[in-house]
Amino acid sequence: MADKSMREAYGDALLELADDETVVVLDADLAKATSSINFAKNYPERFFDMGISEQNLMGTAAGMAVSGLKPYVSTFAMFAAGRAFEQVRNAICYAKEGVRIVATHAGLSPNADGGSHETIEDIALMRVLPGMTVLSPCDYNQAKTMIKQMKDIKTPSYIRLSRHPVPTVTKPDALLQIGVIDVLRDGADVCIAATGIMVAEACSAAEQLKEKGIDAAVLNVHTIKPLDSETILRYAGKCPLMVTVEEHSVIGGLGSAICEVTAGSGLGCRVSRMGIQDKFGQSGDLQELMNAYELTASHIVSRVIQLTGR
Repeated sequence: MADKSMREAYGDALLELADDETVVVLDADLAKATSSINFAKNYPERFFDMGISEQNLMGTAAGMAVSGLKPYVSTFAMFAAGRAFEQVRNAICYAKEGVRIVATHAGLSPNADGGSHETIEDIALMRVLPGMTVLSPCDYNQAKTMIKQMKDIKTPSYIRLSRHPVPTVTKPDALLQIGVIDVLRDGADVCIAATGIMVAEACSAAEQLKEKGIDAAVLNVHTIKPLDSETILRYAGKCPLMVTVEEHSVIGGLGSAICEVTAGSGLGCRVSRMGIQDKFGQSGDLQELMNAYELTASHIVSRVIQLTGR
């Protein structure tokens, strides 16, 4: 299939969920951008545009959850994780309400809008909240599957989606279990643990490393929380080096989560974190930004060669 964006997956998934009349959708004046407009046109009685009022968006969704509905709430990641953090924390997480937060335009994907919109701290903000499930799919297929599975999560959940079309890594019918890492490739020399749009880069890097005689495993860590510690520790015991790769700050994201699991394990696996190094985003072409922050397959290859000395 042609490469599609994860936000398109949201719009398509909502239409497949519509048979469940308890599913309602709320947006913050961004329905076209988030793709929730598809649901709005077909089921206007179950769609609520809350306007540019993200705090009210989250609070209203919490109230709907209390009443037995299954709300999906969508807006840009900067507004969902940033502007409405207090309401997500107190009205949703503290109250343990089953609100499904769909954050589009995450990471560097609002590239033209620059550092004010490029959300590189949302994983850190969401995973620190007690009881919050944090999801980061790698492509359209996985995003669609996870969004549909979120309907059955009775506690707060957050999924980050990119804006642009992304390479297709998974098959439409691929089995996926929230909380269980998808091992895309086995290997013994190095384990590359990637999330979101970096999974495609990790797969490409593994192919390049194979040509250099380096056997690389690739883990698609689509669930940041709860993290699949069992698989992480298995590969930490199998590989002398683990490289984590994320389109997010290295502080508080995937790399930090994996270090928390491996620290004190006594396995002797060295962990190197690749991501955005304590900086804000900046305006530019997305590929230019990926190069600037050293988030391409070639950068992963260089890091592995540097650390393995091969």
